Amino acid sequence: MLLHATTRPKTRRFQSAVRKSFCCLATGLCAVWLSFPVAAQVVEGVDYSDRAGVDNTFDMAGTDIFGQRFPSESLTIADPVTGVKITALTTSRHSSSKIYQDHPNWTANGRHIVFSSNRNTAAGGNVTFARDRDQPRHVRQFYAISMDDHEIVQVTTGNTGYLLLGHKKNVAFHLRDHQVVELNLDRLLADSKKRQVKAPAQYERVVASLPDSLDPGGMCLDITDKRIFFSTRAGDDRSAIYSVDFDHNRTEKLVEVPFRTGHFQANPYVSGEMMYCWETGGDAPQRTWVLTVDKNGKVTNRPAYKEKANEWVTHEVFAGPDHILFNVMGHLDRLRKNPTGVMLTNIRTGETKRLGQAEELGGYWHAAGTKDLKWGVADTFNGNIYRLNLETGDATLLTTGHRPGTQSPFSSQAHAHQSISPDGKWVLFNSSMLTDSDIMMVPLHPQGL
Repeated sequence: MLLHATTRPKTRRFQSAVRKSFCCLATGLCAVWLSFPVAAQVVEGVDYSDRAGVDNTFDMAGTDIFGQRFPSESLTIADPVTGVKITALTTSRHSSSKIYQDHPNWTANGRHIVFSSNRNTAAGGNVTFARDRDQPRHVRQFYAISMDDHEIVQVTTGNTGYLLLGHKKNVAFHLRDHQVVELNLDRLLADSKKRQVKAPAQYERVVASLPDSLDPGGMCLDITDKRIFFSTRAGDDRSAIYSVDFDHNRTEKLVEVPFRTGHFQANPYVSGEMMYCWETGGDAPQRTWVLTVDKNGKVTNRPAYKEKANEWVTHEVFAGPDHILFNVMGHLDRLRKNPTGVMLTNIRTGETKRLGQAEELGGYWHAAGTKDLKWGVADTFNGNIYRLNLETGDATLLTTGHRPGTQSPFSSQAHAHQSISPDGKWVLFNSSMLTDSDIMMVPLHPQGL
């Protein structure tokens, strides 16, 4: 089914009709062709019809329309301290956030960044009801922003939850009603550009089904794009980790641990391997863990970095097939009795290298690195982002002021959660420089730095 809408008249009645029509199409309850004529917009003798869509810049009415397009809202800013060119990709009053740093943020071909936002309604999110609960909650949607012209396309609708971008092809995966659904981003983005978006189901494919008895939590996608790892609660203080194989539609329990798990991330270079954390919301007795499933199905579960009792380890990410980066926090007096800062660990040998600590209150916070283990980035609590030479530990300030007026991890301002683009050219991060949360990027190697 096709939705023909060569222009979009600006009335709440029209927007409501479109929302209802898409809802109907998505659930398969109707089978009619919808066609909307071009509406003349003549005011005081001047026809403004050729400017249809201009008022969609920040979508003030707030609409949840699958495949809708938004004009670029990017803004270039010169960092007042370093002079580095900052590209603010989002600048509206809505809250926009990049995908977490331990998952892909770019489509497989590198042409789009996918992010979440509450721009789908004027109130700041669709109100839905959680399963088995009567409490309303707000649902953010996911959007793709072009690296070429920074135009934005809505790529999800309804209650999506997690969205995992494919490593090998331009697809995304999410769970719905205990099914793993593959979303074809290539076709959706192409149809959106032609203003010929079909019903959401036309871009989806169910690749696996999960047992109804499981309630999946954290998830990550294997580098092959053929397996997902996920967790469930197995009691008050226990979690179970499962895998679901797409080729055989098989769900298998891998391990059960006596703590709450979180921060699931697949090794983006090695199939069958993932990292997760002992999630406490603060300091954990042993934060980082690596789970490996070999070609014969043997499961190995072990600490990725064996931490000391008085170390606060956080924000671990893969950096190359055999290494991880993480931060040993230094924001409290009691933690500074031992070396703190960004660490690089070989998860095969256990060899660990300290990359230094920022000379700022609290020190470093999050980190990310390139596959060749030459470069990394780290941020601080006040929103300064540094480039790190992973061979020497030398730090170069890239950009500043993305958490203005705060030096606490517990303030409401955005956590940078920075990622480096697959081609090693860009640093993508969240920022509170302009609004409560926008997405920005700077070059990893600006001219002159």
